[in-house]
Amino acid sequence: MASLSSNDSIVIVGAGIIGLNVALVLSERGYGQSIAVVAEHFPGDTSLNYTSPWAGCNFSAISGTDATALRWDRLGYDHLSRLASVRSEEAYVHWTPSIELWDEDVPRDKIQHMSEYLRDFRILPEAELPKGVKFAVSFTTLTVNAPEHIKYLHRRLQDQYGVRFVRKRLPSIQSAYASPSTKIVFNCTGIASGTLPGVEDPKCYPTRGQVVLVKAPHIQTNMMRHGADYETYVIPRPGSNGNVILGGYMQKRVSDGSTYAFEVESILARTRDLSLEIRQQEPELLGTFAGLRPSREGGARVERDEVVIDGQKCALVHNYGAGGTGFQAGYGMALESVAIVEDVLHQIQNSMPRANL
Repeated sequence: MASLSSNDSIVIVGAGIIGLNVALVLSERGYGQSIAVVAEHFPGDTSLNYTSPWAGCNFSAISGTDATALRWDRLGYDHLSRLASVRSEEAYVHWTPSIELWDEDVPRDKIQHMSEYLRDFRILPEAELPKGVKFAVSFTTLTVNAPEHIKYLHRRLQDQYGVRFVRKRLPSIQSAYASPSTKIVFNCTGIASGTLPGVEDPKCYPTRGQVVLVKAPHIQTNMMRHGADYETYVIPRPGSNGNVILGGYMQKRVSDGSTYAFEVESILARTRDLSLEIRQQEPELLGTFAGLRPSREGGARVERDEVVIDGQKCALVHNYGAGGTGFQAGYGMALESVAIVEDVLHQIQNSMPRANL
């Protein structure tokens, strides 16, 4: 089993979509062979607390309305757009027609910002709105096959960039500095940041979701309806031979990993009302899954910190708490988390063999 080594100038703790995107941003800049990703779970594994494989997932208006969230979203849309245009089949990212509807609390400033870059953006006229809907837009979104996409990132990081993956549960964030050569640790531990010694962020909490996986090749449209106390969505899963994710639930501070028949019935009823494609042909039920989104009061934390190891100050970058927006905002979060340690990266770069750059 691989372990941390003296070559690991950069250690990323956590191998969900957040940690993998940090590794990708660093690798694209030439640091791949200096990186070790340390985690208890990797792409291909399943666990209630390893959230990334359970995601729907798509680019949508569910993220925050503050300037930071808007910036991360736009960077994420650009990144996913490049993958869909150049590596669509390999990366499991596809262009997909989308409709989003709001019953109330329409985030107009956010929608205005998104209208500046979303493909084919259009506000739907009132005559086209279903009963109970106050506002709706259509655009071309990006849908992602979450479990296959993170496997793609895992392979690419290993094979193309030489990133090392170490399966290990760390007893504390300080233990990530196992080698004296480690200059930066990126904390991408999601929900675990609430309990991991050395972090123990009291603002972290789980948000439970339950989804239904169905076989429905005829469903080609991404749809989301944002209600006062619910989220309903229909998300085609790219590269899955016609599978679709139906959801869902956003249950704050609920850590129950069980699935419930009455919630399945609610999801099926709500998505049937939402999607004409479902009403035209009943989908085949394949399975039901629950997962815990890594949420945080006040939104995601992307922040530079420092720890003292053997009398030396070392850089620690926190990057966690994205909730349900990790796939759409994660690349933007990664760019920002890398930018705030530019000075330390410059030191690492100067000590690297020229062949690595």
